[in-house]
Amino acid sequence: MSTNILLFGALFLITAATVIAIIRIEMRLNKLFKGSHADSLEALMADIVARVKKLNEQGQEQALNLDAIEQRLQKQGRAVKLIRFNPFTDVGGNQSFAVAIVNKEGDGVVFSSLYSRERMSVFAKPVTQGTSDIELTPEEQAVIADARKEASN
Repeated sequence: MSTNILLFGALFLITAATVIAIIRIEMRLNKLFKGSHADSLEALMADIVARVKKLNEQGQEQALNLDAIEQRLQKQGRAVKLIRFNPFTDVGGNQSFAVAIVNKEGDGVVFSSLYSRERMSVFAKPVTQGTSDIELTPEEQAVIADARKEASN
């Protein structure tokens, strides 16, 4: 008889532990599906997979956009340098100037102004790889070199 009681007690404990484990699993599942409109775990997983796929597509699109922006930025003026100088001895002060706006490759434009007592002239010259088809003054060459150096950094 005592063997039966021991066996019954062991079965009761095993059954109670199983019921407690089932209740815990049920609570975890309820917590997992709380707020979800999915009827099954399969539907929930399909929804998650669809969302991840959409996020991956958006990520790839953003990467392409960033590449395009980066390529455009490489072509834009990245450095602006200014030199003031006095090309004529009869005019006081450094009233003339040269301004270079170039990108990393040395492409851009140089603006220069020559000031004298009688007049002031302004010039704009295209710059390709640090040089121009139009003759550059020493000041323009210097400001282009400074701007290229800054754009490379």
